[in-house]
Amino acid sequence: MPAPIIRADYSVNQLAVHLGLAPWQMRLGREHGLLPEPDRDGERWSAALAAELEGGQVIARFGTEPPIGAGRAATRLAGRVGIDVERPDIAVLAAHGELRVISAFRGHPVYLLRDLDALDPDAVRAVVSTRKGPLADTVDAAGAAAILDWPRRAFDRIALSRSLPMDRLGRYMLADVRALKADELLARQVSEEKHRLAAAKRHRQEAKCEDAIRGWILRCTAYVDRVAEDPPDTAALSRALRTLTAARRTEPG
Repeated sequence: MPAPIIRADYSVNQLAVHLGLAPWQMRLGREHGLLPEPDRDGERWSAALAAELEGGQVIARFGTEPPIGAGRAATRLAGRVGIDVERPDIAVLAAHGELRVISAFRGHPVYLLRDLDALDPDAVRAVVSTRKGPLADTVDAAGAAAILDWPRRAFDRIALSRSLPMDRLGRYMLADVRALKADELLARQVSEEKHRLAAAKRHRQEAKCEDAIRGWILRCTAYVDRVAEDPPDTAALSRALRTLTAARRTEPG
């Protein structure tokens, strides 16, 4: 049995592992004052301070799913509320105090999934209806696909096959789109189609990464055997391995 590691101090990554936190939870914990700043040279936490800390309060405050930006937030709300939510609506909800901006990523606000799921549907509908004005009862194809959480191509195909009526602006009645959403058999068929498309995309991505890794190994062998003058770029190998690992982790079962 390996001996436990006894540390004199902790880096940010080591402290995150010690507390059982993901990097994003660690960052939010520090931003919101649930975790103290480093007490050693402004970069590391002493063992004594680390021993006093708990990750549970951070998890309780922010959950286990990382925050998302306005685009994904709009898509999530569109499917839940049944109306074509867009990015600007998220900003308005935040400005009205209905939704917390929990942090920022690359200069853009991000939101917790639990906060999005707790929003009052009527408040969301009111913001969207105000933006849309006289178009409130209609939706374009992109908005319909977002409400249904379908691929755009799937919506276009089904709308055509069912002769879904459009107005002079090429928009669909919101009531017709909601009727599609209520069709359980249709929803199951589209869900299966989405899974097939996702699997095909994942397999293509895996194959591309595998080819890149094999190519890197060949170039590395050529360098070791003095056939090539320069070694291959290790950064390219790291990117391919990270992408391949992420793709394989999403495989069902």
